[in-house]
Amino acid sequence: MNHCKKLLCMATLTVAFTAGVQAATLKIATLAPAGTAWMKEMKAGAKLIKQRTEGRVKLKFYPGGVMGNDQSVHRKIRIGQLHGGAFTPGGLAGVDVGIQSLGLPMLFRTLDEVDYVRERVDPVMKQQMEAKGFVILGISEGGFARILSKKPLQDLESIRDSKVWVPEGDKIGQVVFRALGITPISLPISDVFTGLQTGLIETVAVNPTSAIAFQWHTSTGYMTEVPIGYIVGILAVQKKAFNKLSASDQAVVREEMGKVFTRMDKFNREDNRAALSALANQGISFVDAKPGEVERWRKIADQSVDEMIAAGIVSREVVGQVREHLQKLRNSQ
Repeated sequence: MNHCKKLLCMATLTVAFTAGVQAATLKIATLAPAGTAWMKEMKAGAKLIKQRTEGRVKLKFYPGGVMGNDQSVHRKIRIGQLHGGAFTPGGLAGVDVGIQSLGLPMLFRTLDEVDYVRERVDPVMKQQMEAKGFVILGISEGGFARILSKKPLQDLESIRDSKVWVPEGDKIGQVVFRALGITPISLPISDVFTGLQTGLIETVAVNPTSAIAFQWHTSTGYMTEVPIGYIVGILAVQKKAFNKLSASDQAVVREEMGKVFTRMDKFNREDNRAALSALANQGISFVDAKPGEVERWRKIADQSVDEMIAAGIVSREVVGQVREHLQKLRNSQ
């Protein structure tokens, strides 16, 4: 009898311990408002993860920026209130600077170049980030940022004469603008709409879908037809929390979220194309840079990237890989 009781006790403890290790609710913060396509896709992926893991793994999202900015989210992750978030590359640069390598100024010229490089570099960035304590569940395309302004900006001199916005805490932007001879005005994204309305700022860099979503196009009139930067969003969770899942459940989470981000890349690209047409229909005029300006901007941008590498703002290793892949592709064309 005593032997049976011992076996029953051991079995009970084993089940309890296993459930404690494998079951988890990953709490994730995001700036994306509830009801957006991004949130719908996240929730769809979370639903499948819950089903496939028989309820052992749940993803709970806190949308609309209710958990604060990137610094607040990281602090809440450290104390266990959150387990992850949707970040800009700058929001994860404090973990590993290599994550910023896709968003360098004037880096990509076409979406074909983006696809070629991301296929080869995304796995590198994910591996390095995981070694630093965060598991990247997906990198989503935001598309090319373009110059949106109150006046037509077709050369560097006209940009210098404008009141240019830089996102709060954007180290890359600060270095680039300094190299271009521009003194930007730093504001959080939440203040840009008011800044444009009041004339505090006159020029922003933004992708087409965000220009409409944030309603920034209503206080501007022109978009310069030059892709000046590539935007991505990153879903990352603390490795410590992720490792509490069983290996099989981790695989399910990676697989399902991978599918979500593949879908999002596709419809984000389609949405940006549609948004360009919508901007034209709503009165935005598209202007080209003057002859020779784009090459001028690229040269200064390359110099600023070298400065960022020397300052440790971006990764020499990963930027080197990106440049190598781009050169190989361009040489083949």
